[in-house]
Amino acid sequence: MTIYPVSEKKVRALEHKIMRLGLRESDFEEHFVRSGGAGGQNVNKVSSCVVIRHRPTGLEVKCQRERSQALNRYLAKRLLVEKIEARFLGAQSAERHRIEKIRRQKRKRSKRAKEKMLEEKKRRSEKKVLRGRPADY
Repeated sequence: MTIYPVSEKKVRALEHKIMRLGLRESDFEEHFVRSGGAGGQNVNKVSSCVVIRHRPTGLEVKCQRERSQALNRYLAKRLLVEKIEARFLGAQSAERHRIEKIRRQKRKRSKRAKEKMLEEKKRRSEKKVLRGRPADY
């Protein structure tokens, strides 16, 4: 278990998500590089940028958001797990959304919704009639 400068609750939640997806710690390959951009001496001397790669999927995440290497490790791992989860569950989720959309389209309107829609149609038609030419032409 690695120690991150984040709450124990967040670390446990991330570990639970990793276990739920069936990922192993040995599948992750991480290395550290020097960050770029502003930051002065800290950027030039400390390798605080974290690059984590998941070998089986080939997904890679690079994180240099914070000055702390440990915090960047946590953030990078969390991002990578979210990416992997989106890839695994993405197909299932897309299919579920498609089915729900069809169900909503086929659902019968409630009486009140139908009345409201017909009232709006009636108002629009009355407005269009008023756009017509005056009768004395």
